[in-house]
Amino acid sequence: MFNSIKEIVDYCNEHKMTIAEALIEQEMRVNRTTKELIDQQMLRSYETMEAAYQRGTQGDGVFSPTGLTGGDAVKMRNYRLEKSTLSGNDTLVGVEAALATNELNAAMGVICATPTAGASGTLPGVLFAINQKYNLTLQQKLDFLYTASLFGMVTANNAMIAGAAGGCQAEVGSGSAMAAAAAVAIMGGTPEQSSHAFAMALGNLLGLVCDPVAGLVEIPCVKRNTVGATNALICADMALAGIENKIPADEVIEAMRKIGLQLPSALRETGIGGLAGTPTGQAMKTSIFNERKGNYTISFIDYLD
Repeated sequence: MFNSIKEIVDYCNEHKMTIAEALIEQEMRVNRTTKELIDQQMLRSYETMEAAYQRGTQGDGVFSPTGLTGGDAVKMRNYRLEKSTLSGNDTLVGVEAALATNELNAAMGVICATPTAGASGTLPGVLFAINQKYNLTLQQKLDFLYTASLFGMVTANNAMIAGAAGGCQAEVGSGSAMAAAAAVAIMGGTPEQSSHAFAMALGNLLGLVCDPVAGLVEIPCVKRNTVGATNALICADMALAGIENKIPADEVIEAMRKIGLQLPSALRETGIGGLAGTPTGQAMKTSIFNERKGNYTISFIDYLD
């Protein structure tokens, strides 16, 4: 088992293999399985991501039972296809995919939690943005997810990936870093460049709080994933350009862990502080739960059909 990003980089360099290959080798050894079975399992995750993206951009989109979120992925798709944009089409595909995935999550649809449900749009945002431009092979898509998985494993084992434990830096922050590392890898970057991309992406989002309005994974979670996706793309490009992060990736992970432990509970997914604590946020919470009056039985199927 790899215990640090440095171990991953050193191992890949020593054995002249990619990060994806290192992950597969580890899985085969630890779980006593075959590459074919590992590929099948990862393919299922990829297909779930793709289906979520497509479902979130069909028709008018999907909407949550609370009415707090929904339809924005379709708005973004229409905007990028019909208008002259500021950010460019390829980047906005990433934004669109991130929105679609998290809107589907809020609507109780099926998503792939990578690394969590609240951060589930970040990796697909990056993956589908790159695919839009370069038409990736299936193997490249799986290698993207393998690379992200190995960096995510080290992050989870050495720090945290849950907003309740360390704020949104641990969710969208780690998801963004994982995606940045994976983007570098499938674009032909070195393991060192992947580690630099990871460190830059996570470092950019240190201190990000988890402040869901009404305690629901909707506001600001859905839109926050678009920041994670675009941050990852930018950091991947910086690393591929030869820009290095002065603080090693493992030290950035440790910094994230310490910051997470220092965050007050009001800023760790309790729905008390941050945006959740604003007058509007509190009014939304009151409206949502007063309407149910303790009887929170809803047919979520209605919101997806």
